[in-house]
Amino acid sequence: MACDKGFSSSYMLLKPEEVALFDLINVLFSTDIEKRKFVDSAELKEENFDRRWLIFISVIVQKLLQFFSKPMSIIGSLMEKWLNLLSINRGFGRLLLNTIHGKVVIPEKTSASFVSFTGNYDLRTELDRNIKHGDPRYNAALSMMASKVSYENKEYLKTIVKDHWEMELLGSYDYWNDYQDKATTQAFVLRDKTDDHDTVVLAFRGTEPFDADAWCSDFDLSWYEIPNVGRIHGGFMKALGLQKCIGWPKETKQNSSRPAPLAYYALREMLKDILSKNNQTKYIVTGHSLGGALAILFPAVLAFHDEILLLDRLEGIYTFGQPRVGDENFGKYMTNMLEQNTIPYYRFVYGSDIVPRLPYDDKALMFKHFGTCLYYNRHYEVKVVAEEPNKNYFSLRGAIPMMVNAFFELIRSFTISRTKGRDYREGWFLRGFRVIGLALPGVPAHLIQDYVNSTRLGSANVFLSEPKKQE
Repeated sequence: MACDKGFSSSYMLLKPEEVALFDLINVLFSTDIEKRKFVDSAELKEENFDRRWLIFISVIVQKLLQFFSKPMSIIGSLMEKWLNLLSINRGFGRLLLNTIHGKVVIPEKTSASFVSFTGNYDLRTELDRNIKHGDPRYNAALSMMASKVSYENKEYLKTIVKDHWEMELLGSYDYWNDYQDKATTQAFVLRDKTDDHDTVVLAFRGTEPFDADAWCSDFDLSWYEIPNVGRIHGGFMKALGLQKCIGWPKETKQNSSRPAPLAYYALREMLKDILSKNNQTKYIVTGHSLGGALAILFPAVLAFHDEILLLDRLEGIYTFGQPRVGDENFGKYMTNMLEQNTIPYYRFVYGSDIVPRLPYDDKALMFKHFGTCLYYNRHYEVKVVAEEPNKNYFSLRGAIPMMVNAFFELIRSFTISRTKGRDYREGWFLRGFRVIGLALPGVPAHLIQDYVNSTRLGSANVFLSEPKKQE
């Protein structure tokens, strides 16, 4: 689809759906990227081989994901059903007995008891009752649990938020992606309201293991440069609601070709409506993995649109295992904006988690982190750092220490319930991923369990200098 990209004079858009094999291979040997049908770029040439190589890898991965999207979805659905079948029948042994007696309980995918594949890593549903509102850790702990349950179905969400947390579920939504031509972005909104506070929490869902569309957003290394803002990861912008050809206009018109609304615009209007009814109401934005990227990008677009009310009422941004979102200029823009509006931004990184170390922070990709990084080791001890250690993950010097650390994390999975309490017990499913971590330590370190533990067991001191917004 040819169109005017006046909203960005500097961009590089990848179109895997239009790639041909010879054309793709040729990008490795020719600097003339404008001749490649699957690349739409403001630049006529790309002299840097590393960047052309990354274009090649990005397109290959996206094509494979598109090709295997249905098998991935089927496998994921079957694995979820099996895990829930075991859980609802109270284990394999009881399942066999129920089968013999014809009393097998079949889980319903849309029921309040059906747990997602991601949720099976950590089956905890309750908030930590030792962390009350007023505790410096409260917003972080609530944000993490909201990010955790964002992976679940609507009935599960309703039960957890209303019955377990005694809060109000304002809605759970699927949002449109103009570039994937389907609703692939999910978020939900809850309200934590008592006599002494009124806080709305917006949580974006991260990447589910068998969701090819979400993985395509992660691996889409397209980028757009927004004037006076910087270069931003195209896959994340598309997921948040970037519009084809026109980018980020402040207002959007109704479009009958979209069966669902765009995330940014719909959530912005919802928050405006809530906040306009009560001057004391504030809100938090959060997310894990891809959800973390959308959580920090959301206020970036609010600032671009000069949404003063929404920026003034933003009580904090809490992201967990968040990938890099933009370049150095974007980082400077966001740092300045957050400081001017006294908005706390905490980026949680646990151990060897690979996702915060992607995309690479190098000359080829130019992605940079910014803001307050809270780095937790396997003892859940926290340090405030500018950048997590081993920032690009892949290095021979760092591989052995990470594998050794993964071994001790596996050992810890058998002892933590005795040292920290029954709430921290780990099941066989998570321990299986701990074993995988002996070879690929960055994988289990990205899972929900350790981020929940970090918010509960980590020191509260890192939040005590949190800037307070003026009433």
